[in-house]
Amino acid sequence: MASRSQHRVWGCGISLRAAVAGLALVAGFGLTVVATPAAQAQTYKVIHNFTGGGDGGDPSAGLTIDRAGNLYGTNSVGGTGYGNVFKLQRAGSNWTLNSLYNFAGSNDGAGPNLAPVVFGPDGSLYGTTYKAAEGVCGGGNGCGTVFKLQPPLKACKSALCSWQETVLYRFTGGSDGGNPEGPLVFDHTGNLYGTARAGGTSGCAGAGCGTVYKMTKSGSNWTQSVLYTFTGGSGDQGLPDSGVIFDPSGNLYGTAQGCYSGFYGTVFQLTPAGSGWTYATIFNFPGGIGGCPVAGLVLDQSGELYGALALDSGAVFDATFSGSWAFHLAYTLSGPAGQACGPFGALVMDSAGNLYGTTACDGANDLGSVFKLTPSSGTWTYTDLHDFNGSDGSNPYSNLVFDSSGNLYGTASTGGTGSACAGGCGVVFEITP
Repeated sequence: MASRSQHRVWGCGISLRAAVAGLALVAGFGLTVVATPAAQAQTYKVIHNFTGGGDGGDPSAGLTIDRAGNLYGTNSVGGTGYGNVFKLQRAGSNWTLNSLYNFAGSNDGAGPNLAPVVFGPDGSLYGTTYKAAEGVCGGGNGCGTVFKLQPPLKACKSALCSWQETVLYRFTGGSDGGNPEGPLVFDHTGNLYGTARAGGTSGCAGAGCGTVYKMTKSGSNWTQSVLYTFTGGSGDQGLPDSGVIFDPSGNLYGTAQGCYSGFYGTVFQLTPAGSGWTYATIFNFPGGIGGCPVAGLVLDQSGELYGALALDSGAVFDATFSGSWAFHLAYTLSGPAGQACGPFGALVMDSAGNLYGTTACDGANDLGSVFKLTPSSGTWTYTDLHDFNGSDGSNPYSNLVFDSSGNLYGTASTGGTGSACAGGCGVVFEITP
């Protein structure tokens, strides 16, 4: 497992403040009464066990689903050794996996970690790799890439044809950033936005505190520019592992995990201002209630933000704006203290306003869980959808996606039947209501 730990609890092994002292510092947070977990009524099914070979292994990122219900994801290892991008297509009651691209570990990138691939307006898949290509990030393993995958230009006579990769940008680990982890997002003109957790400055133990960047398309070319460079101080803290999201006005929102030297993470906003962007810290987490917001944010139709904290058992928070931002600790999850066991992937909201997510290492077996939170008169009711037991997967860092029938899909990074990886090579799962 040591080889997999680079994107797990990066610096979160910090001494925790006493919970009571931490809660005393949380101005503007209200604690919701913890509801009794509802009985499980869902059907959990593993639809693919990774072997660690040609199909890949360690699916730490979540999934993307197309209109036909096909699933797309990435593995951090396997393929030809440096991870891959895969597609799962339903065939009756079964699923068929096709490896779309195997990373070679050089200029094409290696080790796509927490960021799901996304579809662009041209129908291609876009994503990031954490390492390889240029730079000395991560002990000389390279600083990562932004890439594009598209089907073969010529008709494919086999269902197993590889897609064509185009590297849009190779990070250097300097002022441009390095080691991108968060998912990409498109604006209405087709430009890409994302975060890099390293580089930018020399702070954060010399690795750099990260950047928010933009990829501007001009014809077939792309140009990278930095919208904001984190300093690592008490204001912005740094180390953004999640991506950014847009609101209808074109503002960007995101989280930086902080999680070092007494810092517990921040929620931030970037507002367009002329030819640049203005940074504002919305809230700094004080500790005691958890911290390390590795997961990204989700915005509902009323403009309310929702996010999650990974440290300790994890927690879910929301934020509303009415002249100023008001925060609320919506729900505290249950799990072991002193670890980062809460959600790593962004929550997902259904049309009824329910929130769904995964936790990394809590649940009945301390191997992770899938949960649902249902709003009711200002409180939230918790439903345990699944507790992982190892044989059916473990340690999910995944977001979740819905299909048109309301089924949920995600990944667990370890566990399952694959024996080539220590602790199992991971699974893709389905939860049917």
